[in-house]
Amino acid sequence: MVKYYYSKNGDKLKRNLRLLSILFVVIGVLIISYVLFPIISWQIYFHPAFASQNITPSIPRANIVVASLISQAVDGTDYTRAENWFPEFNPDNKQIQNDTPFYTISIPKINIEEAIVSTVDTDLTKHLVNFRGTGIPPQNGNAVIFGHSTLPQLFNVKDYKTIFANAYKLKNGDNIYASIKGVKYSYKIFKIVIVDPSDSSALVQDYDNSYLTLVTCTPPGTIWKRLIVKSRLEKI
Repeated sequence: MVKYYYSKNGDKLKRNLRLLSILFVVIGVLIISYVLFPIISWQIYFHPAFASQNITPSIPRANIVVASLISQAVDGTDYTRAENWFPEFNPDNKQIQNDTPFYTISIPKINIEEAIVSTVDTDLTKHLVNFRGTGIPPQNGNAVIFGHSTLPQLFNVKDYKTIFANAYKLKNGDNIYASIKGVKYSYKIFKIVIVDPSDSSALVQDYDNSYLTLVTCTPPGTIWKRLIVKSRLEKI
């Protein structure tokens, strides 16, 4: 009986060790999937769309360093606050007059209708954000609108954390409509580029016309790069 008792406990220990090993394997697979899934999604969704528009996506491929990607994911920066995207940007723009705390934009191509844009609050989980110091439609200048993106299959038109998930579908010639104080203005997209997160060229002001620029993260599920969609006010 004693030998049987110890044999039973030994079997139980081996079984627990096997379960623990399986658990570690599953955790490892999940970590690898977390890192690789955005890259795979990029190839499936984004890369073909941009290739058709002759846009060169400067996304890291063979030279990706996993440790670096994980570091970016846990760097502690709160990207739900628009001011953290370009913390060193210090606008001194006296030409911009802000008497419009909120307005809306619609982008029919990606099923966005009357999405709220705030010029005073920077919480990207509640609305889109017209970045501080940049233009406000329909004034001359460049209105830079920040919004979150995620994997296209997670898009929810009512969730501002996913609102620009389908921005990769936009092409030159598509329209963005801004509604301010009961008046609707039409902007036509003329340029789409991908830049590094530190590239603040999207914020540059040009006063020869009224411009509206969308900024969001790309590829899906990462903060590696920025997708910049520029549009110009159409003449009535």
